[in-house]
Amino acid sequence: MDRFDEMKDKVLTVQEVSAYLRVHPSTIYRMLKKNLLPAFRVGSDWRFTVEAIDKWRASVESGVRTPAATTSEAPQSDARE
Repeated sequence: MDRFDEMKDKVLTVQEVSAYLRVHPSTIYRMLKKNLLPAFRVGSDWRFTVEAIDKWRASVESGVRTPAATTSEAPQSDARE
């Protein structure tokens, strides 16, 4: 059994979710800036649940591309950039 299978209810850091998705941490931050990943903030740090990441990944793989909801911030507008 993979250790991530045992972590369904666990909370991951940016470093851990980047390892889980096999992408560079800067890719995670870029996706967070575009509101593409389900995440929440603890202070100034981002956190992720394995269950939410798995659901997001399944929706992306099935072709449904909707922005991920974050629990602590409103979606960012392109007009501010």
